[in-house]
Amino acid sequence: MNTDRIEGNWKQIKGKVQEQWGKLTDDDFDVIAGRREQLAGKIQERYGIAKDEAERQVRDWEKRL
Repeated sequence: MNTDRIEGNWKQIKGKVQEQWGKLTDDDFDVIAGRREQLAGKIQERYGIAKDEAERQVRDWEKRL
């Protein structure tokens, strides 16, 4: 799934993101607003993981969609 599809379908995808990364808050979702880079950054912040790991998780998640 590419970035445009994530942004365009954010309302539908948001639930799937919350299932995958339950530590993200509603405020986080408002900041992310479908932007992939913001999603990876919030995952990195909430889970205390490296940027590369957050990016890998987002890539893997995108492939499963």
